[in-house]
Amino acid sequence: MIGGNAGAKKRHRVGTNSRISSTAGLIDSSHPDGTLTEVSHKPLPSSSSSIRRSNSRHSLLSIPSSSTSNGFNDSTTADVILRLYLDQSSPFESDDSETQLAVDSSSEFQIYLHSNVLRRSKYFSALLSDRWKKNSSEVDYYRFNLAVPSSAGSINNHVTVLQLLYNNEISSAIDTASTALELLPVALELLFEDCVTACVRYLEAVPWTEEEERTVLSLIPLLRDEESSELLARVSPPKSDLSEEMLHGLILTAIHNHPNMAFAKAFVAKLLRDFSSRDSARRVLDKSFETSLNVVKESLEEYSSPDFRGDHNETEAIQRLNLHTAMTNGRHLLWLIERMIELRAADTAVKVWSEQASFTSDLQRAFRDDAWRNIVPGLPSVVLRCTCKLANAVAAGVILASRQVRMKLVKDWLPVLIVCKDNMTPMLTNHKSLYLELEETFLKIISTLPMSEAQELLQQCLSFSTRNVEDCPHLVSAFTTWFRRANRQLQGDHYQLP
Repeated sequence: MIGGNAGAKKRHRVGTNSRISSTAGLIDSSHPDGTLTEVSHKPLPSSSSSIRRSNSRHSLLSIPSSSTSNGFNDSTTADVILRLYLDQSSPFESDDSETQLAVDSSSEFQIYLHSNVLRRSKYFSALLSDRWKKNSSEVDYYRFNLAVPSSAGSINNHVTVLQLLYNNEISSAIDTASTALELLPVALELLFEDCVTACVRYLEAVPWTEEEERTVLSLIPLLRDEESSELLARVSPPKSDLSEEMLHGLILTAIHNHPNMAFAKAFVAKLLRDFSSRDSARRVLDKSFETSLNVVKESLEEYSSPDFRGDHNETEAIQRLNLHTAMTNGRHLLWLIERMIELRAADTAVKVWSEQASFTSDLQRAFRDDAWRNIVPGLPSVVLRCTCKLANAVAAGVILASRQVRMKLVKDWLPVLIVCKDNMTPMLTNHKSLYLELEETFLKIISTLPMSEAQELLQQCLSFSTRNVEDCPHLVSAFTTWFRRANRQLQGDHYQLP
């Protein structure tokens, strides 16, 4: 996890750091005095544009001749021979690009370098400092050994970084995120600050794949705080509830501001379904539900109790606005309820919906008035669909509501259903099917209540009856069930029909 102890892993950017004190692994075993520098009186090998393996039988790392124009791997002018070797023999994949070195399964190579260039790397600068030199006045060149991890591409990456020591335009060599991620660990290892900076700046500016992001996260602890801040800002939330804040903002945008509302809602619905934390999604939906419900309630309250002290036309315009506001937010509310039920996260919504005695009273007053018919004829349907969705979830056991919640849900919303049925003439087909569905659902919930509460509520359900008794079998079944239970008598430890 990033943070916390990450600071303990930051590298020290000084010429003589803790890394230099552990360079015994770089010392050639053929030199018992343990020095990192070997004095040679032998002439350097003839000019060559190739990096050679210690075993001179094969030339395995070839560089185009243009690569030596800046002195890199130029044996005629070099004063440093660097031997690169693998910790363990490991095959490498070849790279056919002209700008890359062709690598096979070789385990060690030597490169001709220049001490004045190597000092751009604080690591090599420390190795070349006076305290590491042999006491000799006849030094011709130095030999260093550098262990390279046995991983695919490791040799190529090390050679590329060594080439960049000769290049003042390092950023021009970094053209992909994968390249930056391959070179950055080597630059960190060699304390090549300019290369580290170029890699980090490139990574800050470009997108990453998921795999590249994991690599970035693994490298961040090795960077200084000022270097890693931009990378961390991309992948680390500044606060724990940032995801919830984002989801809530997306919901508000989808239902209020987006021009293609249907497409935006469908996309946000998918995000909610796929969101990793169900509790977070529940909290976001609860918050959005409460916001939309309050807007609907306030609009209906103002419509049901208007202020007639102003101009009549102005009052009428305000009333129309209140109805339109209630209708718009009612649709948002219905969409939110559908999402909550889909995620089985509507427990709070059901409880809140069952505690709306004042709101249902405003709805009854509004629906008894004829003014809304020509303004928002679909308002009753939207409100009752919200009720039907929640009630169906309760009756089906999707939401396990308490007895008190079940009772109040029917008690408060049954009168709204009755008013809508009585004041909708002629009754539209889609409204008729909605009313019938809600009637059946309310009767199912009533059947789960104690008989005394069921008795009170069933008496209000007589309005469900029709001219032909055969057209209301749900009502017949509900009363049959209630009377069957009422006629049971306790005999001993068991209830029996008389």
